[in-house]
Amino acid sequence: MTDSTPGAAGAPLAQPLHEYLRGHAQDNPEGVACIWYGHTITWAELDRASDAFAARLQVLGVKKGDPVALFLNNCPQYLMAHFGIQKMGAIVCPCGPLNKEHELQYQLGDLQARVIVAAESLLPVVDKVRAQTALQHVFVVRYAELLPDAPAIDVPAELLAMRAAAAPVPAGCEDFLATVRAGGSPVPVQIAMDDVALMTYTSGTTGLPKGAMLTYGNALFKTAAAAQCNGVRSDDVLLSVAPLYHIAGMVMGVNVPVFTGATSVLMYRFDPTGVAQALERHRVGWWYSIAPMNAALMQVPGLRERDLTALRMNPVTSFGITLTEALAQQWKQFAPNCASFEASYGLSETHTVDTSMPPGAIRWGTQGKAVPGNEIRIIDPETGATLPAGEMGEITVRGPGNFKGYWNKPEATAQTLRNGWVHTGDMGKLDADGYLTFTGRFKEMIKVSGYSVFPEEVEAILCKHPAVAQAAVIGVPDAEKGEVVRAFIVKKPGQDVDATALLQWSRENMAPYKAPRELRFIDALPSTGAGKVLRRMLKDAA
Repeated sequence: MTDSTPGAAGAPLAQPLHEYLRGHAQDNPEGVACIWYGHTITWAELDRASDAFAARLQVLGVKKGDPVALFLNNCPQYLMAHFGIQKMGAIVCPCGPLNKEHELQYQLGDLQARVIVAAESLLPVVDKVRAQTALQHVFVVRYAELLPDAPAIDVPAELLAMRAAAAPVPAGCEDFLATVRAGGSPVPVQIAMDDVALMTYTSGTTGLPKGAMLTYGNALFKTAAAAQCNGVRSDDVLLSVAPLYHIAGMVMGVNVPVFTGATSVLMYRFDPTGVAQALERHRVGWWYSIAPMNAALMQVPGLRERDLTALRMNPVTSFGITLTEALAQQWKQFAPNCASFEASYGLSETHTVDTSMPPGAIRWGTQGKAVPGNEIRIIDPETGATLPAGEMGEITVRGPGNFKGYWNKPEATAQTLRNGWVHTGDMGKLDADGYLTFTGRFKEMIKVSGYSVFPEEVEAILCKHPAVAQAAVIGVPDAEKGEVVRAFIVKKPGQDVDATALLQWSRENMAPYKAPRELRFIDALPSTGAGKVLRRMLKDAA
């Protein structure tokens, strides 16, 4: 493997990712950057649209270093806004489109953002908080505007409904697409690789979410690592279905295509039938997915008859269910030329992609090895001493992807970023060959009679039961044991098991202190748009 770290001999040029976009627009203007349900957007079109948005932001008085909020799901307008913001030196600040009123108000208030790009369907949430924030300008995105008359694949019903119910942009807002179609070029801004380009908010396992400040250099380093380690080529067709506002979906769906010049097949959200159609019709060669997506896709009627032979690479993140060797082999029956493996370990504070699984040396149950240029060590969380291979401790990370700190939170920054190392708060271990095994969050660890129980381990075992589709566990107070394990179970369609039988099965298949003492069946687990289970919401409900 050659070193693709920017600045190394023969390595990519160390420049902001939007300059790669400009390069594609100059060298391959009619090349397809993005396909949106059959509508194609060329590199020249994406470059012009992002230029026009950058110019409009400057007219509105947005300066270098100002935060600009994005409040929308996957769509081509997201790409235009993202690169437009960064072209004039402002900071991309994604707000999860699942956010409710109080969550959006908190984030906008923390940022003191004056401009937001919001989906039309989310304007009611924006309207409720606008008077309590610093917002002065709202750009409106209508997802259905760029849909072709004859879509190449199935379009989600809600997008078709939006097209049928199209209405004028509300007063006090500006039409995003009309703005970028009007054209314009921004006044050049001097941008350093150490300038902040992105503010992504942590999920807030404890306390309020914090904005992690990530630089143009962070983004370039981790994007180059993701592209090289996962074998993305300029002639590739990528499927981008993971949420772009989430750091992993952003790296794989926004950054990697622009860095490599590959074509991105962009989807509004995951839909099993639509994904099956897209993989076949567009001859997709590379797809970053979440494990439940693969499981759902294999249930699509007629999937075996579809030609998925073009798919060769499928890094998978284990959210909700674990990507096991058995699941990967099952998927290979549908996509025979495809290598599936655990995508990587990472977090917002390191621009994710801290590890990568060597496709030719997969070690199941691990998250792979540190990407070139990154360092990972395991320390004793109490003493800070480095632990030897095989011993469990706190995962710490040092490398060019590490963030600059938390927005306006110097104390939290000092606690997490120490002497160049990000202290993740995650438990894990390194084996003798450098493969990392992530075990769980310190703060989510359950203490049962003095024993440490990691939710991820119990959930993985529960999911081995033939009736269990998904599982999440939390600790609940117990007078005798301190805490006991409570499990929340989503059953597989058509399968049935009662709580007594599943609790008994648990006691037979895991250590007594790990086995759930309580169990509840629910229809769906609370999760982020990226599929990460929100155990804190289960705790709140408990």
